[in-house]
Amino acid sequence: MSEAQIISGKELAGTVVEAVKMASSRLIKQTGIIPGIAVVIVGEDPASQVYVRSKGKKAEECGFLSRTHRLDDSVSEADLLALVESLNADKDIHGILVQLPLPGQISEEKVIETILPEKDVDGFHPINVGLLGSGNRTRAMIPCTPAGSLLLAKQALGDNLSGLNAVVVGRSNIVGKPVAALLLQESCTVTIAHSRTKEIEALCRTADILVAAVGRPQMIKTDWIKPGATIIDVGINRIDAPEKGEGKTRLVGDVDYDDALSVAGAVTPVPGGVGPMTIAMLMANTATAAARAAGRPDLEPALSL
Repeated sequence: MSEAQIISGKELAGTVVEAVKMASSRLIKQTGIIPGIAVVIVGEDPASQVYVRSKGKKAEECGFLSRTHRLDDSVSEADLLALVESLNADKDIHGILVQLPLPGQISEEKVIETILPEKDVDGFHPINVGLLGSGNRTRAMIPCTPAGSLLLAKQALGDNLSGLNAVVVGRSNIVGKPVAALLLQESCTVTIAHSRTKEIEALCRTADILVAAVGRPQMIKTDWIKPGATIIDVGINRIDAPEKGEGKTRLVGDVDYDDALSVAGAVTPVPGGVGPMTIAMLMANTATAAARAAGRPDLEPALSL
């Protein structure tokens, strides 16, 4: 068997961003409305800081109005909720993203539920969760990582996924459950596996599409993978890399990538796979929110979701 196709998230994300730029340009020309996104970050977590900077740069590249609100990690829940409410009322802001995790004194659930569903570009609000679960994609804000994962699967397999067996390893509200809902709506036969799943290796071997979103480095080995399967690796884990020098680390996914290349039909790399797609889909959601706010759903980015 030949080596697996590497599904480039960077390449596909570039295509998505170009579609967003075109949609944004049309919206501005036809309505005068500039898509606006506000990102709120609490504290100084280095990974979050890098991620927020990447989002800001990509928003500016798309021609958006982009604002970042940086708060001290001692901020009170009441003050953070007041900021969210002010962004809800700001007509120039169409997308609100509060970077997680939040400090212990703040309820993430309460913050998410305070964001207006139509401005919830992360897709975490219970109303968006319900709309997605009921199959109403024309009203739902679809979570960015699951949406990007679906597009990556279609990049490898084409737009018609009907009848394929999909196994999602991980049951989080952020990735596992919504990506399972999306695959089900594509007429896949979907199974969600998790830490209590019996004979998980055998179950994974039934998958035509295997989505790894469990947060355990290189957990999925060659003998878990059906020959020719498409692997979407959502995991981002940092492990020791003594070969790079003392104290050095490197990023790996939830799949043993080098081994997977010898048996899978297609696989996403880490980094360079799902990560770039998450930011690209955030831009798409912001442009979509702006188009909907203008009463012009015809000006949403054209994507095969």
